[in-house]
Amino acid sequence: MKKILLCTDGSAYARVSYEYAAWLAQRKSFAIQVLYVTDSRGEQAVQAPDFSGSIGINSYQQLLNELVELEAARAKVNHQRAKIILQEAQQFFSERGINTVKLTHETGYLVDLFHKLERDSDLIILGKRGENANFATEHLGANVERIVRSSHKPCLVTPGEFKPINRILLAYDGGKSCQKAVNYLSKTSAFSDLELHIICVATRDEETARKNLEVASEIVRTTGFNPICEVLHGNPESEMEKYVTAKNIDLLLMGAYGHSRIRHLVIGSTTAQMLRSSHIPVVLFR
Repeated sequence: MKKILLCTDGSAYARVSYEYAAWLAQRKSFAIQVLYVTDSRGEQAVQAPDFSGSIGINSYQQLLNELVELEAARAKVNHQRAKIILQEAQQFFSERGINTVKLTHETGYLVDLFHKLERDSDLIILGKRGENANFATEHLGANVERIVRSSHKPCLVTPGEFKPINRILLAYDGGKSCQKAVNYLSKTSAFSDLELHIICVATRDEETARKNLEVASEIVRTTGFNPICEVLHGNPESEMEKYVTAKNIDLLLMGAYGHSRIRHLVIGSTTAQMLRSSHIPVVLFR
């Protein structure tokens, strides 16, 4: 049995990620581990400046005691919040007949903690935005890019609304990360009966793009897919977006952060731009 590591913060975007995890689990016997991390910055020990010389030792000690009590109350609230969020997640999956669910609460930093939990997972799922989704609406969640950049497993980044998956698109450029995406498709039966599209965007060399397309197509055909293949021309981000809309694609698979760091600093990576603008879930491979 394979396992999904589902990262949640209890937000509306996280609840959409539950829908996609349930969709996968109902098609294939995935176990689900739901991870909620309490940010340790909210539970750090109280360190107040020493005001004893200006307000007196007694007043200073009273201030320290009040701060300690405040931090203890905050820690209790955070623990209760985590308990409620994880119970809601378990109820969500239970109502859909999915009972192979493990609930995990950690305190620390999600980016650091999830590595030890991803080792025996086959897929990471997280919403592309979090509990502050109503602010800076064109930005990704604070943890999304860091997790995708550092994870050794495929990451499914989910949008703001759930939509059943019927058509999937693989954006292929011949790189190592895209080769991982092809292998994943070949081995994951959850997608085997879906309509598969494969595109290569020829920015300069069309012959190379066509060869790459043929390689990807041959691999997936051996596992039962009959892909619809097309070479596109132009800017990769805009061409992918137009294709997704025109063909009513429900899920995009692509390599993550394949361009140079200099290009990323100048105009931003294809991955980040696609994640920001996409209204469908994206599976990313490093």
